[in-house]
Amino acid sequence: MRLAFFSVFIALNLLSITSGAQKDSVVNRRTKKLMVLPVMARSVETGWSFGAVAASTFRIAGKDTVSRTSNIQALALYSLKHQLIAAINGSIYFPKEKYIINHQFSYSYFPDKCWGLGSNTPDSAEEPYKFRQYYVYLHPMKKIGRGLFAGVLYEQQNVLAMEYEPGGLFDKQKIAGRKGYFVSGLGLSLTYDSRNNAFAPNSGAFAQLYFNHFAPYIGSDFTYTNIVQDIRKYIPLFKKQVLALQFYNVINAGPEVPVRSLAQLGGSSSMRGFYNGRFRDKQMMVIQSEYRLPVYGCLGAVLFGAAGDVTRRVMDYSLRGFKFAYGGGLRFALNKKERLNLRLDYGVTSTGNHGFYFQLGEAF
Repeated sequence: MRLAFFSVFIALNLLSITSGAQKDSVVNRRTKKLMVLPVMARSVETGWSFGAVAASTFRIAGKDTVSRTSNIQALALYSLKHQLIAAINGSIYFPKEKYIINHQFSYSYFPDKCWGLGSNTPDSAEEPYKFRQYYVYLHPMKKIGRGLFAGVLYEQQNVLAMEYEPGGLFDKQKIAGRKGYFVSGLGLSLTYDSRNNAFAPNSGAFAQLYFNHFAPYIGSDFTYTNIVQDIRKYIPLFKKQVLALQFYNVINAGPEVPVRSLAQLGGSSSMRGFYNGRFRDKQMMVIQSEYRLPVYGCLGAVLFGAAGDVTRRVMDYSLRGFKFAYGGGLRFALNKKERLNLRLDYGVTSTGNHGFYFQLGEAF
C-alpha cells in the first residue's frame, strides 16, 4: 500500500526540475540533474517529520519535447512519533510517452493505531501497534490512445514483526495478518489523463481503474482481489478559481484481507481530519470536493468537504453511516509556472476528530 509521504518528495523533485534542470535542457536535452533537499512535513498520523531526499532528473530521448522529464528519488523520513520511512521512487517516461514506468521500493517502521474493523468503532477502542514493512510496486503502462494508457501492475508487501497487545482487538476480531505476512499480486490498469497540470490542474480529468489479484501461485499468503477506482474532474471558474471533484472507491474481494491491505478512511489526501485508518474494512467509498481560489500574489486559499465510509460488503453502504470532513487551508506557490504549492490544511470531522497538515502538492 503506497504511503502519502511520497507525494511530498515527488513534489520536491518537480521543484528541482523547474529550478534547474529545465534551464539546462535548452542547451542539452540529455542533461541530468541531481539535487539533495531537506524535507519537512506534518500529518495527523506522524506529527512533524523530517528528513532528506536525493532527486535525479533526466530525459531518455534527447530531442523529444513531448515526454515529461523522468525522475528517480531516494527519501528518508523520521517523525517525532519515532516512525521511519525509507524509499526509492520514480517515473520513467520513454520517447513520446509511448511507455511509462512508475515504481516504488520502500521500507517502513511505523508505530500506528488501530480501532478494529468496521464503520462504527468507538474512540475508546484505540489500540497501538507497530510493524515493519518492505514494499514493492511496479506499474508499467503503454499508450493506447490520446491520454489513454493500459498497464500491468505488480505489488508486494512483506509485513514483519507485528507488535500488538495480546488478547486485544487484533486477537478478538481475528484480524488477518496480525502475525505478519507476505502478499504478492499481479493486475491490470486503465488510465485516462487529460489534466493540464499534474500537481494543481485547473482543467481536464483523470480516471483510473486497476485491479490486483493476490494468490499463492505468485507467493502470496492470502488470496484476494483489490480493485480501485479513482475519478477526478477539474472545472475552471471565473478569475482563476477552480472546483476540483473526486470519487474514490476501493473494493477488496476475498475471504481474508490482511490488515495493511484493508481500505483505510482518512489521511492527508482524503477525508482530512480523520486519522488514516481510524475506520478500516474491506470496502471504502469517498466523494470529495475542493474550491481553490487565488488570494494575492503567490498566496491562495481552499475550502474542502468530503463524505465517505467503510463497509465489509459493497451492499452494506448506507447514507446514514457516512462520515463527513470539511475544512480549509492556504496555498503558497513555490513555483507559479508549474503550479507547485506548499499546502497548509486544517480538517474537522463529523465525529469530532480534527487535524493539521503541512505538505507539498495538492490533496488530489
